Amino acid sequence: MRDAKAMAATPADVKEYPNSYVFVVDMPGLKSGDIKVQVEDDNVLLVSGERKREEEKEGVKFLRMERRVGKFMRKFVLPENANTDAISAVCQDGVLSVTVQKLPPPQPTKPRTIEVKIA
Repeated sequence: MRDAKAMAATPADVKEYPNSYVFVVDMPGLKSGDIKVQVEDDNVLLVSGERKREEEKEGVKFLRMERRVGKFMRKFVLPENANTDAISAVCQDGVLSVTVQKLPPPQPTKPRTIEVKIA
């Protein structure tokens, strides 16, 4: 249940370019060391992270706490032409961009001629 809640609260955009797919995920307040990008089962992109609550300092008390803390997670099933060996991730201003390159289209196979032998 906790994972479902983390996934529902993590907004993301997915864009397709001629040579790649780009997954854009909001990761507010996270440093690059707090974000994990993985490929599971050869075709599932998993983006996760966790924002921890600020440590309370002596003499300071919170009057209101509205900013979200806890885990962030999203899973994306990658298309068949996604190159899972060519993935890059950049986090800037709390926005994570994961780029997955596309595999080149398969070359059309040429017909093969089979020699017919006389028995």
